[in-house]
Amino acid sequence: MTKTLENAQVSRRTFMKGSALAGLGAAAMGTGAVSLFGCSPSGTESKGGDAAKQAVEETTTWGHCAINCPGRCSLKFHVQDDEVAWVETYTSKDAGFDEIQPRACLRGRTYRRWLANPDRINYPMKRVGKRGEGKFEQISWDEAVDTIASELKRIIDEYGNESIYIPYATGVSSTTARSLPRFMNCLGGYLGSYGDYSAMQMEMIVPHTYGASGFSGSTLNAAEDAALILAFGTSPTETRQGGAVSHYDWVHLRETTKGKMIYIDPRMNDSVMGRSAEWQPINPGTDAALCSAIAHELIANDLVDKEFLDTYCIGYDEDTMPESAKGQNKSYKDYIMGTGYDMVEKTPEWAAPICGISADRIKELAQEIGAAKPLYVVQGWGPQRRSNGELNCWSIMMLPLLTGQVGLPGTSNGCREGSYSISLQSLPAGDSPIKTKIPVFLFTEAIDHGTEMTALNSAITGADKLNQNIKCMLNYAGNCLTNQHGDINYAHDILADESKCEFIVVWETAMTDSAKYADILLPDLFRFEQVSQIGTGGDNAYMISGQPCTTPKFERKTLYDSLTLIADKMGVKDAFTEGKTQEDWIKELYEKSREKDTELPTYDEAMEMGVYTRKNPKGATIAFEAFRADPTANPLDTPSGKIEIYSETLAGIAETWELGEEDLISPIPVYTHGFTETDVPTDEYPLRCSGFHYRGRTHSSWGGIELLKEVNPQEAWINPADAKERGIKQGDKIRVKNAFGEIELLAKVTPRVVPGTVCISQGAWHDADMSGDRVDKGGCINTLTTHRPSPLAKGNPQHSNICQVAKA
Repeated sequence: MTKTLENAQVSRRTFMKGSALAGLGAAAMGTGAVSLFGCSPSGTESKGGDAAKQAVEETTTWGHCAINCPGRCSLKFHVQDDEVAWVETYTSKDAGFDEIQPRACLRGRTYRRWLANPDRINYPMKRVGKRGEGKFEQISWDEAVDTIASELKRIIDEYGNESIYIPYATGVSSTTARSLPRFMNCLGGYLGSYGDYSAMQMEMIVPHTYGASGFSGSTLNAAEDAALILAFGTSPTETRQGGAVSHYDWVHLRETTKGKMIYIDPRMNDSVMGRSAEWQPINPGTDAALCSAIAHELIANDLVDKEFLDTYCIGYDEDTMPESAKGQNKSYKDYIMGTGYDMVEKTPEWAAPICGISADRIKELAQEIGAAKPLYVVQGWGPQRRSNGELNCWSIMMLPLLTGQVGLPGTSNGCREGSYSISLQSLPAGDSPIKTKIPVFLFTEAIDHGTEMTALNSAITGADKLNQNIKCMLNYAGNCLTNQHGDINYAHDILADESKCEFIVVWETAMTDSAKYADILLPDLFRFEQVSQIGTGGDNAYMISGQPCTTPKFERKTLYDSLTLIADKMGVKDAFTEGKTQEDWIKELYEKSREKDTELPTYDEAMEMGVYTRKNPKGATIAFEAFRADPTANPLDTPSGKIEIYSETLAGIAETWELGEEDLISPIPVYTHGFTETDVPTDEYPLRCSGFHYRGRTHSSWGGIELLKEVNPQEAWINPADAKERGIKQGDKIRVKNAFGEIELLAKVTPRVVPGTVCISQGAWHDADMSGDRVDKGGCINTLTTHRPSPLAKGNPQHSNICQVAKA
């Protein structure tokens, strides 16, 4: 689309021309039609009069956000003189949009501030200081390619391909975002990984109960028919702000459901606000205790659906226990009623001092849950991101099972909500000769003492053990080397030691904390600066197809193009590219997607429309609908084909794995407090500390945008009772400290957090003098978190922390 504008801003290209730089800068920052970093035209006249008026051609292009948020929001770029003037999103005047509105959140609409940020990485650079100092000098692409190629060859020759690792990263998503695995497989493979930092504990426990297909629940619109919606540790309006996914769907549900909504969370999150909402505060990490006590009341008051449990499940009671565990009081009912292994009856009176909810209220909740038909139980990824996260997650899943509220209209399976999405094929990675994989959270251990890691002590898959420590990392668009990892101080000490991981390459748009550890740092392009496609969905589905908003600036390159240069240097260009450009691949992959999804428009039509939307033909997707209708014809992919409340597989793992103290792996869902050093308050560290997602960032993305930091300051939520005891008032600068580190940030004194708990939003950019006191002035919660993984999943327990708080 092209049109002519008057009174247009001075573009950055014009800004950089000529010797009158300061004068032009003043003009550009004046009161023209578009402010230098504004989101939209101001509509005001320039004070420069007629001389400031100029006819400028404007073009518009569609693009999409590619950050780790399923919104994948539509972005509409208004471009003047090959520079982005402002960014908008879906508007009612855009043809083809009706009820599905994938609008960008305010973060997405500030992309121009990131796109044209003075600190953006524009050239290849090499490190000249110590790892982590962030000191670099500009080099040519030739030097960068030569260095990377020669170092890769050296490391492969000396240590083997298993010594090369691609860290978990979520800064970019699209059909061609994951080019690195393909590149490394052309060179003979690399050490693989499995899982993620978001939901590892849920991902590992759910297959033992529901099978691999059970990870997602029903779509949110299924809950419109529910009598009761019970939500544990979820806040879609914060975690998935934009687009037409769960934020959009949750707000719609809040307005349309006739049922009661109860939120169980340590924090009164933003999703609680609205119609038919009740907040039930709970001590963090104690969901399993609450659910066990609710289960006790359901059983004691004959509110369980025994027919459902006998037909569809194994392990609820002795009637359906597998032969290997019969007659040993190992059933779930035995555990709950006090005849199990610990001989403790899980009454409301037992649970109350643990979870901070009164015994009377627990009994009331049990009655509401037992009477609700339909019952929709959903959990976010907060309760499972703990040292006892697998058991927390599993215990929540028991509530719909006990009441038989699975596979029916208006119900779900107790996991996170599902989605109806458009799935597009991704760039094929090819086959790696190396089958060994590590849990993503254990990469620091694999650098430090990888050869000591085995299948039994570290959940290595594909081999009995690691044969080599990690010696090289290729990190694309990821901030998990430090900022999003556990115990930043520990991670720093490992990464800063160049004798351990000998070579690190990072591709980035900004100088993140992780990028400071690069030996070679390469400038990336945003997905909207290149041809790109992505599909997603929630209650309904959509796809966004985008063209480059501008030509590439400075010496930035796409990941695919930079890897093509390195592949050429290493003699594998033909194998890597197959003679195709990135756009060739996108077209080919899209056509393969259309073969499976014939409703999709042609490639040219998709690019022309920018945003393609589609309603769910079923209206709502119900988890386990087919299994509930006919469990014989539609068995689950568990060993028994049924829902496994008792897992023989987990019993075997518990017997054979090498577990540390308090590493509990159980064949049934039980309560444990987790790790004493991270979950049990002490005199020195008397407060619990839990993380949460923040409106101003998606993880650490947008963490460097000053405007968003200004309107979303990094704060520690603290209850007024805890604040008063420490002489802390709203807006005070405070220090939060524990055995792992110390951070400095602002206090948010609010009754919206349970007493005894401090809540800190995750993703803030780490800002500490690592050769000095290491006090993090950025307020990054991972300065306070442990690197010790959860027992089964070996996942990230970011919400399991204890701390002390004092005025700075």
